[in-house]
Amino acid sequence: MQKKQDLVDTTKRRYDLDWFRVIAILAVYFHHLGMPFNGDGFHIMNSESSKLLDNIMVYFEQFRLPLLFLISGTGTVLAFSKRNWKKFFKERTSRLIIPLIFGVLFIVPPQTYYQYINEFNSYCKIYADGRFETNHLWFIENLYVISIVAIPLIIFLKSPKSYGFKKWFEKMTSYKIGLLLFGIPLIISTILLKRYYPTGSSSLTNLSETTFYTYFFVSGILFASSQTFWENLKNFRRFHFIVFISSSILFYGYYFVPNNIIEPHLSLSIRWDIWYGLCCLLGWSFVLTLLGYGQIHFNKPSLWLKKMNEAIYPFYILHQTAIVVFAYYIVQLELNIPLKILILFISSFLAIVLIYRFMIYPFRITRVLFGMKNKPK
Repeated sequence: MQKKQDLVDTTKRRYDLDWFRVIAILAVYFHHLGMPFNGDGFHIMNSESSKLLDNIMVYFEQFRLPLLFLISGTGTVLAFSKRNWKKFFKERTSRLIIPLIFGVLFIVPPQTYYQYINEFNSYCKIYADGRFETNHLWFIENLYVISIVAIPLIIFLKSPKSYGFKKWFEKMTSYKIGLLLFGIPLIISTILLKRYYPTGSSSLTNLSETTFYTYFFVSGILFASSQTFWENLKNFRRFHFIVFISSSILFYGYYFVPNNIIEPHLSLSIRWDIWYGLCCLLGWSFVLTLLGYGQIHFNKPSLWLKKMNEAIYPFYILHQTAIVVFAYYIVQLELNIPLKILILFISSFLAIVLIYRFMIYPFRITRVLFGMKNKPK
């Protein structure tokens, strides 16, 4: 039988994971704030773009979503520990599918309207034409499918049958380079699948992206299945930090190297393989580093954290619509890009907070529609 002390203590709140969930979603928000101005083809685009902004954003793209999927994986294990698989399925459906359907019908349409405003003579035309999209809510859709597919894995890890596998995994991660080596399958699978699915589409059928995010999600499940894994993450945090800094240097070194220097020596396919490998190494080393240091610096309760953790899911659902609506008007102003971003931040953030506080938080029906738990009495 598996020793009880090897299991993660699910009775204690993991405040570091709560902090990282909030930070990851805020990172997504700030990323989308910059999208109208980086020249990368957003729903609403400014007439001018900033190459400097694009150079900064391409770096943070490598770990904001991987972190979110990994934290979702660990959260799935903790949620599963309090219920059987049937109750877990019901809970995932109510907290993910209901907000997804509501969001597609009522939250996302304003984005479609403002993006294609010249094609519509009225807002109602969106509904008449059935122009429904998931847009940023693709994350909820993917998370639901991955969570349900992962149920057998979680059941296996909770059972005595997983004892041998866990012991092997614990032994491998006890080596200094062990956790880092588990990033190799991520690098290989991404490079291979990108040859057949090269786009960055968030569709579930885009196997390169889906496999990439599923890898982080499953890694979160594995990390949360044994206290030893967390201890190893903490013990080797400095080593992982060194690898993260080194991979950051390699990432930007390769990003800025002129094409005419490497074109004569490497084919386009090989150059993309190197790029995807560096992106995976950067993302993997970042999450290992953060999970290690987080246990020391972030695993602390906070009243603000409690409030933010409750609000962050509705915040995610609302954020891109608020950005798109305000950006449509702000990009038309005769102002420089930093000032436009500042105005967009203030206006969208205030709008989201006010909608949450006065239209979502107080009412049971809106709490359900935005995936929140019942309001405590």
